[in-house]
Amino acid sequence: MNKNIKIGIIGSGIQGVCTALFLQKKNFAVTLFDKNDPGTSAASYGNAGHFSPYASIPLNRPDIVTDIPAMLLSSTGPLALKWNYVPKMIPWFLKFLKNCSTKNMMHTAKYMHQILDLALPAYDELFEEIDLSGLVENKGIMYIWNDQNLKSRDLEINIRNEIGAEQQLLNKKEIHDLEPNIKKIYHAGVFYKKARHARNPGKIWLKLFNLFLSKGGKFIKSNVDTISFSEEKPIIKTKESSFNFEKVLITCGAFSKILTDQMDEKIPLDTERGYHIHFKNCEHLISRPVVFQNRGFGMTPMEQGLRVVGTVEFGGLKNPLSKNRIKNLVNNAKFLLDGLPEHQDEWLGFRPTLPDYLPVIGPSKNYKNVFYSFGHHHLGWTLAAISGKIISKMITNENTNLNLEPYSSKRFS
Repeated sequence: MNKNIKIGIIGSGIQGVCTALFLQKKNFAVTLFDKNDPGTSAASYGNAGHFSPYASIPLNRPDIVTDIPAMLLSSTGPLALKWNYVPKMIPWFLKFLKNCSTKNMMHTAKYMHQILDLALPAYDELFEEIDLSGLVENKGIMYIWNDQNLKSRDLEINIRNEIGAEQQLLNKKEIHDLEPNIKKIYHAGVFYKKARHARNPGKIWLKLFNLFLSKGGKFIKSNVDTISFSEEKPIIKTKESSFNFEKVLITCGAFSKILTDQMDEKIPLDTERGYHIHFKNCEHLISRPVVFQNRGFGMTPMEQGLRVVGTVEFGGLKNPLSKNRIKNLVNNAKFLLDGLPEHQDEWLGFRPTLPDYLPVIGPSKNYKNVFYSFGHHHLGWTLAAISGKIISKMITNENTNLNLEPYSSKRFS
């Protein structure tokens, strides 16, 4: 069954690879396309490495609207703009503001929770088949904050209670007991016991990709220029060649819009630019990921050292890396930890983000043999396996027992 049904996936990041593996479980013949080799510098390599099943509270919240001007003006804040990109960003931003009502926030939280709840078991199905020794740790993830913006923290805690996300509130002593090296700048925190973290996301991604190859998957290293159709069957065209498939999937993260525009869909996908740096040989300073919420950044102990990640910069795909954002991460890390050396490895990546902070998972509005999985913003790493599993069931018309309507691209038409 399905052996001769050929499926092409454009984008071999963690979304593409996980989806390919779930399709192989159903015996489809799968080909992955990407202009870069998996395991290199994309978002699936450079992210915070969090498996965050609790992270259902979106950024589109009523309280954030009043905070945005202050965030933009603060050099330590989590938000920045590349001013040359502002005109392009305005339509997206207006849609974002429209989604900042309590009702829309709760809608997003509910449907993020629906898939986040299934995220780790979906990964476990794939992880059974690779050797992960030393690459995933189950030590939870800790968020801390000082006594500013406490209303926002209460809002998050209450919503998590309401939708049933597991959390444990921490006082100062409990934070210190968990992470004694962090300077006592904090007022309170929350601990997510079920969360895990990757010691090296790039390595895990590569192991999953090699598993895909070992199961007979094909990889074509080439940029996809267009998707055309012959009697509803998609044809993928690269510079060198063209390939016929029964079905095609677009999983190219922040670059997906180039192709969805060709599908005549006006999907308002944009990018949040995120950064990381490493402090070598400092990963022993903390035992688990720590996120400092007031400044919107986090630190994760990894094989490459202490990875410091964060900031949201709106500036599109073409602007160069911003040295101010790197400086922001260095200063923030030193605000939390003493004795850090010079930083290394400055990295910039792109989070694909939609203005309602829900991903697009499902068939194209106009072409029944084209499917999408992108727009997972800060949660691409966490949601890759469950998104892939859902897509594989959609393609075989199996019931998922989930309400998948909220993830449809039709919501933008």
